[in-house]
Amino acid sequence: MSKELIVQMFHHIDSNNWAGLRPLFCRDVIYERPGYAPIIGAQELLDFYERVRVIAAGRHTIDGLLTEEDSAACWGHFAGTHRNGTPLQVRFADCYTFEDGMIKKRTSYFFTPAV
Repeated sequence: MSKELIVQMFHHIDSNNWAGLRPLFCRDVIYERPGYAPIIGAQELLDFYERVRVIAAGRHTIDGLLTEEDSAACWGHFAGTHRNGTPLQVRFADCYTFEDGMIKKRTSYFFTPAV
């Protein structure tokens, strides 16, 4: 079940189908993403995708996905466009925990140069 949740999540994100995301996340979901304060709650998460996220469009490709009972990790790459029109290409890894068949916590890591 958790594998399907992750695949569905990326499908909805890549399709800009924010309403489709809502049933996949716990009401009190926590999303940690570099460069942003923790996103807490389903409404704040949807607001992030609709209004805050700097990505205009793109596609995630999952290269690997491991799941256990209440946790999972995946990694892959993203190709898309920034809202300012510049192209984006980045490798990523995500860690997840699940509760009641939904995503309870998501933490994203991006493979970019660090100082």
